[in-house]
Amino acid sequence: MAKAELVVAALQLNSQADVQQNLDACRRLVELAKRRGAEVVLLPENFAFFGPEAEKRRVAAPLGGGGIAAALRDLARDNRLSVIGGGFPELTADAQRPHNTLLAVGPDGQDVAVYRKIHLFDVELGSGGSYAESDATSPGSAVVVAEVGGFQLGLSICYDLRFPELYRALSQQGAEVLLVPAAFTLHTGKDHWHVLLRARAIEAQAFVVAAAQHGAHPGGRHTYGHSLVVDPWGTVIAEASDGVGVVTATLERSRLEAVRRSLPSLTHRKL
Repeated sequence: MAKAELVVAALQLNSQADVQQNLDACRRLVELAKRRGAEVVLLPENFAFFGPEAEKRRVAAPLGGGGIAAALRDLARDNRLSVIGGGFPELTADAQRPHNTLLAVGPDGQDVAVYRKIHLFDVELGSGGSYAESDATSPGSAVVVAEVGGFQLGLSICYDLRFPELYRALSQQGAEVLLVPAAFTLHTGKDHWHVLLRARAIEAQAFVVAAAQHGAHPGGRHTYGHSLVVDPWGTVIAEASDGVGVVTATLERSRLEAVRRSLPSLTHRKL
């Protein structure tokens, strides 16, 4: 059922290779978000494990088993809110290449939606480092929109942000809020993070909620941070500073409707 308002929180983490340590940090911040009134909490990509790509295999498990997925369900149930874990290793038929999976869990601890990252980060950034996510990750293929907290949420993960056709597809499926859990590199984030997130909000005339990693991680990786919320006009309405923390914002349906009514570009599409 549609709601007039939704209070969302985006966590900003500095996850490392210790799964339990990372999950403990998530719990502390989810509890803080709950105290601040959040109804939906988004965790960034790699929230539970941020180590070498090849080591993801040892923490990968089926969604129906224990491990990270079970911890997400406990977090949601214990705090009586929706928790969206934005990217963790899910075991596949190819044990060497797990999915990078987003799991949305409702306040009752039941799964609401699953999205598997489609676009994998295979880049050579020179002094900014090189990455080959596909060496140890299997891509997904499904575009996923799910109702969470009375709003239609379009799901994506990190590098997906650079592919506007995905967000057009999410928009066509009715997305009102776009979720972007990420571990954006410092090298790319300082120039592209805000621009891309605001562009996706403007194009889709939707809210964007982006939860990010920040700081130094194993393997010499450095992430940009700046978890934020963008409104459908492209205005940043909440943003985290450097370090670990929580950013919250109230998404107002009246704002969404006003933007779409005043500039109805979604109804003017020709291609």
